[in-house]
Amino acid sequence: MKHVHLIPALVAVAAALPAHAAAPYTVVSPDHRTRIELTAADGKLEYTVIRDGVTVIAQSPLGLGTTEGALDGTTLRVTGVENKTVDETWRPVAGKASSVADRYSQVELQLAGKDKPVKVNLVARAYDDGVAFRYVLPRQQVADLGINGEATRFDFPADYRCWGFNPGRFDSSHEGEFDPVPASTIRPHHTFDAPLVCKTGNKKTTFAIAEADKRGYAGAYYSGRGDGGLGVAVVLAPRYDGDVQVQGPAVRATLADAPLATPWRVVMVADTPGGLTQSSLIATLGSPSTIADTSWIKPGKASWDWWNGWAVDMPGAGVNTATYKAYTDFAASLGLDYILIDEGWYEGSSEKPLPSNPLKPIPAMDMQAIIKYAKQKNIGVWVWLQWKQLDRQMDDAFALYESWGIKGVKVDFMDRTDQDMVDFYHKILSKAAKHHLMVDLHGAYPPDGLTRTYPNYMTQEGVMGAEYNKWSARVTATHNVTLPFTRMILGPIDYTPGGFRSIAAKDFMGQRRNVKPFVQTTRGQAVAMYVVYDSPFGMVADSPDAYRNADGTWADGATFIGAVPTTWDETRVLDGDIGQYIVTARRKGNTWYIGAMTNESARTVDLPLDFLAPGANYSAAILEDGKDRNHLAARNARVTGKSRLKLKLAGSGGAVVTLTQASQ
Repeated sequence: MKHVHLIPALVAVAAALPAHAAAPYTVVSPDHRTRIELTAADGKLEYTVIRDGVTVIAQSPLGLGTTEGALDGTTLRVTGVENKTVDETWRPVAGKASSVADRYSQVELQLAGKDKPVKVNLVARAYDDGVAFRYVLPRQQVADLGINGEATRFDFPADYRCWGFNPGRFDSSHEGEFDPVPASTIRPHHTFDAPLVCKTGNKKTTFAIAEADKRGYAGAYYSGRGDGGLGVAVVLAPRYDGDVQVQGPAVRATLADAPLATPWRVVMVADTPGGLTQSSLIATLGSPSTIADTSWIKPGKASWDWWNGWAVDMPGAGVNTATYKAYTDFAASLGLDYILIDEGWYEGSSEKPLPSNPLKPIPAMDMQAIIKYAKQKNIGVWVWLQWKQLDRQMDDAFALYESWGIKGVKVDFMDRTDQDMVDFYHKILSKAAKHHLMVDLHGAYPPDGLTRTYPNYMTQEGVMGAEYNKWSARVTATHNVTLPFTRMILGPIDYTPGGFRSIAAKDFMGQRRNVKPFVQTTRGQAVAMYVVYDSPFGMVADSPDAYRNADGTWADGATFIGAVPTTWDETRVLDGDIGQYIVTARRKGNTWYIGAMTNESARTVDLPLDFLAPGANYSAAILEDGKDRNHLAARNARVTGKSRLKLKLAGSGGAVVTLTQASQ
C-alpha cells in the first residue's frame, strides 16, 4: 500500500514571505496526537514536540557548526517550504513484525545563508510513535565542508526521570547498565549513548531520544546543556587516526560531489514504556533496501563455543575439527539452524606472534570438512572475525567464504562511532550482501535502522550481555528487564542468552568462571529471553551438556529453546515497567509465544488474552519457575481470547507460554 501526497514547494525570498511566516511550521502525526513545531524567524531556528497537548520537548535550538561558519537561525532564512504525507507499508525480512506501517506527515524548510553560500534543508516528520528531523545539505559548490558539531538540543520542560548509559569515552564497546538518572543531574561531561529514555510524569507517557539512518556522518552522544537548563545536547563522536583521537571537524564532506544528510534526530513517544519496545520507528527511518533477492537470508539460532569455553564433552575439546562436529551434532539434535565458530579459527587472529590471515584456517581446523559435515545435517556455519583483520582483505575473504558455503560472519571489536566507523558498517554490510553473507555486528555502536537498509544484518551487540557473567556480577535481573525498554528499542540485541547454570547472587562472585559459567537468574528467565529479546540470529550459549539431563533427555526448557522462532509476524508488550518486569507476546503464523521476566522481586502477572483470534480455542503450554532456580514447572491450559492467564515468577525469574490454536 502506498499513498504520497505532495504540496508543491512555495519558493520566495524572505522579504516576500507573508507576515504569518513567523508562526511555527507544524507537522501533525496521522493519529493527530503528536506534533513537531518548527520556528524559523527572528534569528531563531527551533523546534518543539507536543503530545496530546502537553509539551514533551520544550522549544530547543537547531543548527550546525561548520567550517563555513554557523548554520542556524542567525545565518539562515527560509526560501521555500514543501509538505507531504506518506502512507506506505514495508516488509522486514526478519524482525519483530512481518509488516510495518510507514505513515507520516512531513515538512521541508529550504534554508539559505544570509551572508554565506551554504544551503541547508531542514526536514521534519511526525509519526504516530514519534517525531524525527534531520539536516540535508544539498549538492552545491562547497569544497571539503567540515562539521564541527551541532547546535541541536532536546530541552526538557521538567525534571524528567530518565534512564541512560554513560560510557564515559568515545572509543567504547557501548556495553553497560542503563541506570536511572534524573534529568537535573545530567552534566556537560556526560556522554550518554542512545537511547536516553525518560518518563514525562504525565500518566505513563515515555519518550526516547535516539538517531536513525547514519551514513557518511559521525554518531551522536547526549550531554548536559552546560547552561544550567534541563535537557541534553548532541555531541558528535570525534574522528580517529588509527586508534588515536584527532582534532578537527567530526564530519568531512564534499558537497560538490554529493549531498549530505545528517542522521535523523528522533524522539520516540509512547503511552507506556512498553509502547517504545514494540515500536519499529528506528528501523522505519532507515533507508529502504536495494537488495532485490533476499531468499538466501535465513534467521535462526546457533550453538556457540566461546561463552561456555569450548566445553564439549569429548577429549581434546577446543578450536579443532572434531569439536565443531560435536557442536554440529548438538545443534542438529536440538533443532537449531547454525553453529558459530568464534575466535581462534584462522591464523594469527590474536596477531600474536604472527600477523592475521582470515583466509587461512589454523591446521587444526579443516573448514571444508566442518562445513560439509554441517551441511549433511542441515546446519549452516557462521565464523567470527576481528574487524581490522577482515578490512585488510575483505573482498578476498568474502569471496572465499561464499565459495566455502559460509552463511554469515560475526565481526567484532569495532568499538567506535566516528564517521569512518559508520562508513565501515555500510561497507561491510553491502559487500557481505553481494556474497550472500549474513552479518552479526559485535563490539558495535547502538543500532540506527540498518535492519531496513540491509536485510542481511541480523543482530548487533552494543549491549552488556551474558558474557559479563564470566568476570563480573553486573548482569542482574534488574539489568535484564531494563534492556527491553532501553537499548532494545533501537534494534536487535546480541545478548547471547542460554545460560542454564544458575547460582544465587550471594554466591555468584565466589563461583564465577570462564568455562561453563553461571548466571544469577533462573531457568525461567533464561528461556523467556528467547521471546522477550529481539535477535533474528540467536545464540544458544551454554555447553551442550547443560541442555541434557544425566539420562540424556532434554533438560527443562531445552526443547522450548529449540522450537521457539527468532523472527515474528507481530509483537505486543502486554505489561511491564523499566527495570521492574516485562511481558511480551509474539505471533508466528497462528501460534503465539509469551515471555515474562522480572527483576529480583517475585511477582504474579495476570494477563488478558484478548489479542488471540476471536472465537478460536488455544492450547497453552506453560513453563514457569520450578522447585529451584535450575528447574521449570510445566502445566497446560485451554484458553480463548476471553481468558486470563496468571504466571508466577520467582525473584530474578521468568516464564514462557506457547499458545497453539486448536484445529476446528
